[in-house]
Formats: sequence, structure tokens, C-alpha cells
Amino acid sequence: MTDLAWIDAALVSARPQAVAALLRYFRDLDLAEEAYQDACLRALKNWPQNGPPRDAAAWLIMVGRNAAIDVTRRRAKQTALPDEDQISDLSDVEAEVVQRLDEADYRDDVLRLLFICCHPDLPATQQVALALRIVSGLTVPQIARAFLVGESAMEQRITRAKAKVAGAGVPFEAPDAVERAERLASVAAMIYLVFNEGYSAADPASDRAALCDEAIRLARLLLRMYPAEPEIMGLLALMLLQHSRIAARFDAEGAAILLEDQNRKLWKRPLIQEGLALIDKAIRARKPGAYQIQAAIAGLHARAETPDETDWAGIDALYASLEQRAPSPVVTLNRSVALAKLSGPQAALDLIAPLTERLDGYFYFHGARGSYLMQLGRNAEAREAFNRAIALANTPAEAATIRDYLDKIAAGAAQK
Repeated sequence: MTDLAWIDAALVSARPQAVAALLRYFRDLDLAEEAYQDACLRALKNWPQNGPPRDAAAWLIMVGRNAAIDVTRRRAKQTALPDEDQISDLSDVEAEVVQRLDEADYRDDVLRLLFICCHPDLPATQQVALALRIVSGLTVPQIARAFLVGESAMEQRITRAKAKVAGAGVPFEAPDAVERAERLASVAAMIYLVFNEGYSAADPASDRAALCDEAIRLARLLLRMYPAEPEIMGLLALMLLQHSRIAARFDAEGAAILLEDQNRKLWKRPLIQEGLALIDKAIRARKPGAYQIQAAIAGLHARAETPDETDWAGIDALYASLEQRAPSPVVTLNRSVALAKLSGPQAALDLIAPLTERLDGYFYFHGARGSYLMQLGRNAEAREAFNRAIALANTPAEAATIRDYLDKIAAGAAQK
């Protein structure tokens, strides 16, 4: 890895903690972002010459804080002092103590920032998009892919969210207990999207892959705040079960390994056991939700010691339930995998045929469709679908997986 590549990875990894800390210091979203960007520029200048700091996040927070203080001082010189009664210390000390006690759940700056970004004055889609941009530093194209919308549409959402925050005076304060509950679903969604961004990294040791660990850490904090909330149990269980497969998901060249071809001995059993225990506990609450159902699906995969032992009928039933509770073309696409195992590839193709227009820009749709067509011997159509998938691949690992399919088609044609 080059110096610049290492620095870029370190900046991405440190961003959540650094931006959250800077926002806590200055309570100004734009100032916190500017301070972090200033710190990044200084890192690009200093780190190649002086070597990496022992703690990248701490270095960025210190440098960003100093930069923001300088900006604040320059602004202060150009601003008239307020009236005496506005700057005299007339604060209610008792109220401050009560506030500090109420904020005890927010010892973690990143978790605090998640709840702040998920403010009810913002529409739900803008809440999550803003949190992904501010907290995790995901690019607009990355966020757009997560929402299956165009980049320009997502750019507009984030711009409107920032304008709403600035224009309406949305307070960057820790919400009270009632507000926390109201924002819980958005915070959970944001944490899972951060996890998915890390999950797509081919190198388990990369800083991008470390987003999985960060998302799991945040979910644990969230569960500590809401220990009886079954959906948060489901969220944590889902991520633990998916993350348990990290060592088996890619080969030495970085190509993705399909679930049925993975070496299950490499799956991390402690994560699986914890995830299954959380699912069992959540189910007892009898309040099923989308995360619990997805975790249950992952649990059925984890319980199967071999691919042949997978309970595909149970998985299909769970996906059917998920379609009713949280309908989505992606859910239907995922269900088609189970249907292909139960009823064959033609049934799976029939299921996803109505999704063509909505998922035409989605890599996994064309990859799945090509796989079903190849199983049916319709190789020309399969090749076309795979070529479309490669054009939409988000990572080299995704493209490599599809090329393997194309190689199999070519090898089969050569033998005829």
C-alpha cells in the first residue's frame, strides 16, 4: 500500500470519532466538517514526511480543534461584542448538572452524533443520508448505491438536510429519553448501512472493513441503552452472524466466494453463538421486525454445517414474511435465491422478472439473473446479464466473481 493509500484509509477510519469530537467541542456542523477537512489536508502534508502518528484520530481531533479555534477567533474579531447581560454568567448550575446526568448514555461521541443527525425535523431519508455523510464520511455515490437512487437525487437530499439544519436552527444537543426513542429506527438503519459499507471490502484487514467492527460496537452501545428492544437485538445479531463469515468470504486474490462454497470451518463460532442467542432472546418478545427476520435468515445459514443441510424452505418463508413487513425489490431478489433452491432457476427468474426496471442499475440483480440463465443453459442471455453486472460492479472483487461465471460459460462452449 502506498503512503497516500495508507493515509486515505486512516482518514476514513478516524473520521467518525474525529468529527463527532469536533462537533461536541464547537456545536457547529459546518465548522466541525471544515476543521476535519483542514486536519486531513495537514495530515496529507505532514504524515508522509514525519511518519504516521501513534493515534490518527487523536491527532486529527487536536489539529482540527486548533484550526477551528483559529477560525472562531478570526470571526470573533469581526463581530461586535453582545450586551453585558448576554455574556454574564447567569446560568442555572443545577440545570447543567441534570443535563450532564441525562447525557450519561452519550459517553461515546459517535453514538451521540448519530442521534443528533437523526433529528425529527428532517425526513427519514435525509436523516440517514446526512448521518452517513457526516459521521462515516461515505461519498455521495456510496450513499446513493445504498438507497438505490441516483447520485444527483442523493446530493439534493444531503444538501436539503444541511440547509434544514442551518436554516431551522436544529439544536446539536443530546436528545432526551423520549426523543431518543423516536430516533431509534433511523439510528439503527444508519448503523446497518455503515456495516454494509465495511462488509463489501475484500480485505478483512483494511480500514474500510473495520467499519463492520465500528457498526457492531455502536450496536452494542445502542443495546446497552435499550436492553429490552428486540429490533436492536435483531440488528446486532444480524451483523454478528454476517461478520462471522469474514475470513471465508474472499479468496487470496480478493475474489468473492459464494456462501455455499465457503469453508465453514473458518466461520467465527463465538460470533455465531452470540448472534443465535440474541435471536432466541428477541423472538421471545413476540414483536417481530425486519432486523429480527433478517437475523433469523442468517441464523438458518449459520446453523447448517454443510450447504446441503440449509433449511431453504424456512429461509423462503422468512423472506416472504419480510416482503410483507418491509417490501423491497432487494428483498424479493434475495428471496429468489431460496426459491431457486426449492423450485429451480426458472421459478427464480419468473419471480424477479417484474423487478427489471427498478433494479436495472443494481449489480446483484444482473449477477443473480445471469446465474439463473446459466443454470438453464441460456448462455447467450447469461453472458449479456453478466456483462451488465460487470459494468455495475462496485469493487474489483464483485467484477472478479462475475468473470468467473463468464469463464465457465466460455469453457463449456469450448468443450462442445
